[in-house]
Amino acid sequence: MPGNKVSKQKPCHHCKSRPASAPPDPSTIHYEKFWLYRHCSSVQQRDRQAQKAGQLFSGLLAMNVVFLGSAFISSMIFNHVAITLADVWILLSILKVLCLCWIIYYLLGTSRQPHAVLYRDSHAGPIWIRGSVLLFGSFSILLNVFQIGYSAILIQCKSRVEIVFPSIEIFFILTQAFFLWHHSKDCIQVQHNFTRCGLMLTIATNLLLWLLAVTNDTIHLEIESQLREVEQRFEGKAPFSHPYLCNETASCTCPNITICKVFQKGYILLYPFNTEYCLVCCSVLYVMWKNVGRRISDHHVPHIKPRFKLQGVVFGPLLGTIAVIIGICVFMMYQIQATGSVPSRQVFVIYYSYYIVLLPLMSVGAVIGTIIHALEKKELDTLKNPTRSLDVILLMGAALGQIGMSYFSIVAIVATDPRDLLNSLILSHSVLLIFQNITQNVFIIDGLHRQPFVAAKEEMKEEQNHEAYDQRGVNMLELGQEIRKVSLSYIHSYSHLSWKRRALREISFFLVLCNIILWVMPTFGAHPVFENGLEKSFYGYSTWFAIVNFGLPLGVFYRMHSVGGLLEVYITA
Repeated sequence: MPGNKVSKQKPCHHCKSRPASAPPDPSTIHYEKFWLYRHCSSVQQRDRQAQKAGQLFSGLLAMNVVFLGSAFISSMIFNHVAITLADVWILLSILKVLCLCWIIYYLLGTSRQPHAVLYRDSHAGPIWIRGSVLLFGSFSILLNVFQIGYSAILIQCKSRVEIVFPSIEIFFILTQAFFLWHHSKDCIQVQHNFTRCGLMLTIATNLLLWLLAVTNDTIHLEIESQLREVEQRFEGKAPFSHPYLCNETASCTCPNITICKVFQKGYILLYPFNTEYCLVCCSVLYVMWKNVGRRISDHHVPHIKPRFKLQGVVFGPLLGTIAVIIGICVFMMYQIQATGSVPSRQVFVIYYSYYIVLLPLMSVGAVIGTIIHALEKKELDTLKNPTRSLDVILLMGAALGQIGMSYFSIVAIVATDPRDLLNSLILSHSVLLIFQNITQNVFIIDGLHRQPFVAAKEEMKEEQNHEAYDQRGVNMLELGQEIRKVSLSYIHSYSHLSWKRRALREISFFLVLCNIILWVMPTFGAHPVFENGLEKSFYGYSTWFAIVNFGLPLGVFYRMHSVGGLLEVYITA
């Protein structure tokens, strides 16, 4: 295993130390050392090679854990007799206990060592990410409480593992959320490789929890099985069976009591938040893993922190609010139909028509914003930034969920009857969704790589000038002349860039609100892509169920992550 070597350097006055009553001496730097590179001539070169080796070995650990867990989950799907859901839960419980041990050790041991956190990454763990961890973590805890209650009521046909597993999950979520809230910005400088392995093990565990949630939704399947059984008995056919479910499905029917229905409906309503929580935690943990051993230089520390202001934006919030209100009305109409019976054809037409109107507006806004970025004479931010690199990867990767489902829908429609009204709406929706995802990604990624607007620097210079004049004690006439010069310079700069700044802010805010409503609708139960019956009848129930369960959580995560990226673009405009 790699070790550490303490070496004295010149005082590092630009280090961003962790706030404490007695901050550690930043001149003490812990260089990494690895046995493969012990003969390097330079300490800095050995440190760089040791860092790469540590990342490689911790990455290999995560890869093996993910492959092992994936093998268990795949075996449960294809051979549910040899490997059961309880076996997968036991494996994940062992991994979660290991992660909990490492997190507790980090909180009580590693982070409290001298000179452990000399630097903190200001870009990592923004408030909206940490807020998402708390929000989705809270809903995930409530989800596990509902699952415990549901399993306790049906204890006669449920395994005790189905009560133990959610209990461990609750403690895991609480501990991980606390850890990420307080330490997501850490650039740890001690125990480098042990910390990397712990972070990668936690990332692998969250990925496996997400994979299990995507591929195995037992309560949804139980409800579907019960509905199918009632329909087929009415038609005089054999009962429906599914490989995930036991033969005693009928004996596991939720009794006709209110509390059981509440647990069942609450579980279904909160289920998407668990997948969101796992993905958000993975993204934050990955940035922490990249920041292990990182030493932040002076030009990485932002001297000016842009603030969120609503000044100068009117049309973006107005149009976005209209889109949100109409979306909520469409969503409520759809939900009323879906909860009462099978949604009617008219509701599907209204739902897809709303998307067909909204998606082109979002695409046009993103294209205009990209053109404005091209017209601006702002420098690109080319400094190393793990958070921004991860944002780009997540935007591109999460968009594959909606894009993939859209292409599956296009093939199914073209191969059946594209001239039908509903089919043509679904086809248009799929094509527009692909185009909207691509244009929005280009706009966000380009905006994330732009330097903040220079007006902030002008304001800072103006404040510095005021302080300088106060110190020199100049008379009011000279002060007024200097303020007038600075004001004219500021007005001149603002007059040249005001329309670009205003347009970018209007577009960004409009896209933020649109992405929020497009996140709310699928998150809280509007899934016409599965309920319209077209793709399900074309690909088959099991195949389309797997495609939707893989693509829909990614699509929901994409909308939520886009909101954060668009807010960054809005602030830096």
